Amino acid sequence: MRKFLISTVVLLGLSIHVNAQKSPPVPPHPSKTELINIKSRELDKRYNQEKKLIMNHPLATKKMKRDQLKALNEKYQSQKKLLKKM
Repeated sequence: MRKFLISTVVLLGLSIHVNAQKSPPVPPHPSKTELINIKSRELDKRYNQEKKLIMNHPLATKKMKRDQLKALNEKYQSQKKLLKKM
């Protein structure tokens, strides 16, 4: 009886140890279009944040804001083109 109890405890301990070592399931990789959509949303979000920062800057003059927005728009358009080429 004692050997049975010991072997049961050892077997139970080993099974718990093996289950604890199993890795979690890996989520599937996004497809190319999903990846492009995710990157596009991130780009739009970053563009809007930067635009808001430029527009709400207390010390920048209208000319400075206009120049910064022009540069930001050019950068945004070039990055959008690169995303579409993928």
